[in-house]
Amino acid sequence: MAAYNSDLPKGLDLPLQDVRVLDLSRVFAGPLCGQVLADFGADVVKIEHPSRGDDTRDWGIRIGKTETTYFNGMNRNKRSVTLDLKNPDAVRIIYEMLPQFDVVIHNFKTGDAEKLGVGYEQLKAIKNDIVYCAIAGYDSSGPEATRPGYDLIIQGESGLMAINGEANRPPLKFGVSVVDFMTGMYAAQAVLAALFRREQTGLGRLIEMALYDCGVMVTSYQGLDALKLGHDSPRYGNAHPSIVPYAMFEAADGPLMIAVGNNSQFDKFCRQVLERPDIADDQRFSTNVGRSQNRVDLVELLNELLLGFKRDDLLERMTSAGIPCGKVSGLHEALTSERTRRGNLVQEMAHPVEGTTPVYAPPYRLDGHRLPIRSRPPTLGEDTRSVLQELLSMSDEQLQQLKERGALSLPETASSVGVG
Repeated sequence: MAAYNSDLPKGLDLPLQDVRVLDLSRVFAGPLCGQVLADFGADVVKIEHPSRGDDTRDWGIRIGKTETTYFNGMNRNKRSVTLDLKNPDAVRIIYEMLPQFDVVIHNFKTGDAEKLGVGYEQLKAIKNDIVYCAIAGYDSSGPEATRPGYDLIIQGESGLMAINGEANRPPLKFGVSVVDFMTGMYAAQAVLAALFRREQTGLGRLIEMALYDCGVMVTSYQGLDALKLGHDSPRYGNAHPSIVPYAMFEAADGPLMIAVGNNSQFDKFCRQVLERPDIADDQRFSTNVGRSQNRVDLVELLNELLLGFKRDDLLERMTSAGIPCGKVSGLHEALTSERTRRGNLVQEMAHPVEGTTPVYAPPYRLDGHRLPIRSRPPTLGEDTRSVLQELLSMSDEQLQQLKERGALSLPETASSVGVG
């Protein structure tokens, strides 16, 4: 097992500790769904190709021999088993293990799971109460069902890029794979709902998630604005489309965020922070509707005034006045900040090659405790031997035979590295 940490906070009961998940997915959306379930206590067994593993083991900055920063972002708290699903012996192993699983996740193109022998009807025939989550690029019942789904493409197709970026610049993709991310979260919610219903009815469920569908959902109120207007709203970059001032501004020594959410806050901002009551008294700016209509004039005025302040002075003044504000941090600066350290959001985990490696902690808190990292992201196939011996009582001789037939690979040595 991949360095599981059994030292949980006293009294912390993980909600999914009796759930077992077969994660056949790769890259981002599916693995993130599996990681969410793992964070809540599920035993997630990640199935990977024997030689190359998950595609993301080759994306990002290398960690050890088989992991990368990209892979590690979606695969904590899991066990890795290598099986080549194009090998009949490997598919037979899936069938034999399946009765011990509650959930299956995959993100094959529509129709590919059935070709491999792991489609919903094929697995339901073995375990009729399985919760089966299939993630694809597009609606499985539509004409684009077999198109592969890529976050970048769907950010463009769904209109997300059209709402991101500056008004005088081309559409801009988000800095992370936001469609994949939200699809993984939506998928995890659907799995949890299906598991809850299964407790009441004893019935499993087929869940189908499409990246395009989730990309459209991410457009949120911006999309509804466009439908109401009959055309795209302007892009506002780091500013809010309907609240002013609610944006990034430059102080004399660096950027900061200012979020004036109502008229009372604006009055305090002008009088107490800027010491300019005349701006608060200006009828053009007395309401948010007025500030939105006169955005250009107000922002130009604020830009000039704010450059006359040191950033820390501004932040102190706004905090005292109850104005939401914050420093714009670099990514490394944010991840090494006192706030992040105090929240224990990034933890150093023992690693068999690197010595230690940073791993994000789950964002969830239950009963006053952050959910624990029970295991670091696994090396490729790290748990193949232990999982198949545990679930199917396979002998070393049987495992070696399966390896020779190309069904799986085995780690050179079983890792005994603990959690740091």
